[in-house]
Amino acid sequence: MTMKTVFEKTSGLTDNQTHYCPGCTHGIIHRMVGEVLEEMGILEDTVGVASVGCSVLSYEYFNCDMTQAAHGRAPAVATGIKRVLPDRFVFTYQGDGDLASIGIAEAVHAAARGENITVIFVNNAIYGMTGGQMAPTTLVGQKTATTPFGRDASIQGLPIRVSEMLSTLDGTAYIERVSTHDVPNILKAKKAIRKAFETQKQGLGFSMVEILSSCPTNWGLDPNESLDWIKDNMVPAYPLGVYKDSKKGDDR
Repeated sequence: MTMKTVFEKTSGLTDNQTHYCPGCTHGIIHRMVGEVLEEMGILEDTVGVASVGCSVLSYEYFNCDMTQAAHGRAPAVATGIKRVLPDRFVFTYQGDGDLASIGIAEAVHAAARGENITVIFVNNAIYGMTGGQMAPTTLVGQKTATTPFGRDASIQGLPIRVSEMLSTLDGTAYIERVSTHDVPNILKAKKAIRKAFETQKQGLGFSMVEILSSCPTNWGLDPNESLDWIKDNMVPAYPLGVYKDSKKGDDR
């Protein structure tokens, strides 16, 4: 009797063992991106740009052509690749420290120019790779290595809501914020990632999916507690949903 296959690893990922901490949802996000590229049949036509941060080694995991950008410069590198190879699908994979801090100018101007690229933006509200410092997305009151008493808005300012900000630019075609804290939201996240690549396929302009992700190590929580922390703390601060969809004409 032949066993029915109900789940298998996507060909969109390599067989390399990842370096991510136990409970980190980068692995789930990698799988979703890999599955979308496989299901759309575009693996051979895709170029990814790895950022600097926890995802710095993502070029080892995605089973498509990849290149490495300097810290924060992934959208600029992706712009160059897309303009030279307009028939390729080009995406960046960036964390909140990379995109929202040192790379905010590159993200804003790529979006403003309407570059026909896709950005996968992983928001875990902290600098993960370098020791858990405050990031631009760190919540008010959240404790980090550089805000041991909690982020104080009067001193460190307020968090940046990247999806809301970029959705105001005319060059953006599709912006959605999703989460990884439970299975229903993971399924929604995968649909959003596919929609972003379909937006690029149609030549509509800049697309970005912001994905709320966990960081058990630097949050000081176990994996299950981290998923609850996303739901209870990050989702209220960063509401989920579509912030711009030019094809439908229904900007949030």
